[in-house]
Amino acid sequence: MRDDTGITFVTAEREYDEAWANPAHTRFELPAVDVNKVLGERYRLAPQKKLTRAMIWDMETRKAWDPRTYIPYVVSEGRSWGRAALHDGSYRFNRSSMQRGWITPSEGRVLEDVFVSDAKQAIYFLGRSRMTEESGGALAASAFQPLFHVRHAVGGSDHEPLNLWSIVLLTETPDARYHEPFEHMVREGLLPGFIEIYIRRDLQLQLGRR
Repeated sequence: MRDDTGITFVTAEREYDEAWANPAHTRFELPAVDVNKVLGERYRLAPQKKLTRAMIWDMETRKAWDPRTYIPYVVSEGRSWGRAALHDGSYRFNRSSMQRGWITPSEGRVLEDVFVSDAKQAIYFLGRSRMTEESGGALAASAFQPLFHVRHAVGGSDHEPLNLWSIVLLTETPDARYHEPFEHMVREGLLPGFIEIYIRRDLQLQLGRR
């Protein structure tokens, strides 16, 4: 059984920051997405509605637990287990998913140690090479790409929310090939796909791209 004694959200922040600072690793931070600005400029929404920071955070927590529903364009299967409250009010769980590679069309198993802070409205997904299932069985991550850590967060004001995202791949030397899929997202200038899914699925609004 996993021992969460002494583990807090700061533990995850520290691990992510240390990985980010390692000059051998490959990192990328997307520009903050002004959700309502992009929604107004690039989409048709019916009925018209402004999204709040609380809505974006609700979406983030749902997606963290259920990646198959909110990022089906990346994940073909996924499950989470072992949710546990930590002493600082945050919580932690394990996640296993079959994901498409960042720079390859092949799929592999990705294992993540997930830390969620409602107070900070931030989530860390820390890549792991091995993990234990609730049944006690062993899981191993696929070796088709480097392990990676991701930070999802919400910023801005309640009525002008910002979607924040960054990644650090645990490469042996910086690998610029991994920048391309993220630079492509920036060039598109659209909302992340998981926000589109949340608007249609959970807010029950009609959404179309202009």
